[in-house]
Amino acid sequence: MDEKTRCPWAGDIPIYIDYHDHEWGRPVHDDNKLFEMLVLEGMQAGLSWITVLKKRDAYRKAFDGFDPQKVALYGEEKIEELMQNEGIIRNRLKINSAITNAKKFLEVVEKHGSFDAFIWRYVDNTPIIGHWKRIEDAPATTPLSDQISKDLKKMGFKFVGSTILYAFMQATGMVNDHLSDCFVYQEMERETPKIK
Repeated sequence: MDEKTRCPWAGDIPIYIDYHDHEWGRPVHDDNKLFEMLVLEGMQAGLSWITVLKKRDAYRKAFDGFDPQKVALYGEEKIEELMQNEGIIRNRLKINSAITNAKKFLEVVEKHGSFDAFIWRYVDNTPIIGHWKRIEDAPATTPLSDQISKDLKKMGFKFVGSTILYAFMQATGMVNDHLSDCFVYQEMERETPKIK
């Protein structure tokens, strides 16, 4: 094991360590990736993130690489196929929400040019830096996640409660909630001024 200081939640599971080191908290500006994280965070509702993370490759395959244009066209036949897929979480409400969200996602793209342009405007295109010493200090929701959740619900998005939205913000780097002694936090802090 390397000597890097990490957030304690990364634990000693290789898939979790890799996700912590290379993805979580790092700014995402690719629309397909943002859609993927929106779907996966919704799938996580009521479950642990590691459960979803272990199934991510199966999800990518099942959901056409999280291409919102393809997912938006899913009908009953595809839903039934997904309900039989043992590689993913077979929850009809969550599967239906992914299809609804794909349609709404495309409406946002149509109106704003990209989902990236729309969602990152909430943080003025610059990550919010948390300054947490303990994982317990990081919030589960914030007034901003409340607002984004409210706005997305008004647009017709599903499974976008404030807790899910805040987890999405953390995952896509809109918020850097790595603990202040974590090596990723320090890397991100050095890089943040350059992010525009």
